[in-house]
Amino acid sequence: MKVLVLFVCLSVGCLAQRPRQCRSPPLLTGSLSVSTASEKLSAYAKYTYDALGKRIRLKELGSYKNHTFYIDALLLYNQGVMYKINYKNRTCCKKPLSVDFHPLAIPQDASLLGQVILGASSGPGQGLLVNTWAGEVQMKNNGTAKYMSTVTEFGCIPVSTLFHTNKSGWVVTSFFNNVIGLEDPQQLIPPPFCEDAQLEKEDGEDPLTFFSLF
Repeated sequence: MKVLVLFVCLSVGCLAQRPRQCRSPPLLTGSLSVSTASEKLSAYAKYTYDALGKRIRLKELGSYKNHTFYIDALLLYNQGVMYKINYKNRTCCKKPLSVDFHPLAIPQDASLLGQVILGASSGPGQGLLVNTWAGEVQMKNNGTAKYMSTVTEFGCIPVSTLFHTNKSGWVVTSFFNNVIGLEDPQQLIPPPFCEDAQLEKEDGEDPLTFFSLF
């Protein structure tokens, strides 16, 4: 009986531990939606994420400043380049990638806002335990940005992120259909017709790099 009571106490103690800042799995595949409070941008994308090689593939359909767009982009942060890929015309634009790679993670200085169950807690499998964190990050232009990120308690899988800068206002990113691992590693390799692509100059504001999705 004493052993049973001790086991129960230890179990409760483990469950009652305060959530800790965490890092998402380095390899992820899934979907996400993005929107801004100003309604300038709304988009849906399928993504392939490789934090080990600092590579992201985005196949994104959306509306930016009342114009519909489709972008198939491969972001190679280690090389500082981004490929815009058009399989229909078998063309490829190679452009400089001026933003830094930010892994999907909760920074160590983030503050815990709370822990909740999404869905229901009345039965097994009816809810998802998540933690919401908030903080500020330093930007390249010496400004600061505010964020609020929600991740699962188990696995640190991203659920949603709110990101605010003076330039973009509030940007909301929601993640879903996440799968740990790379469903198709070839998505992170430029197709053969991109081999001869010449590096082009940046052409102003781009809906893809208007803010950092990650």
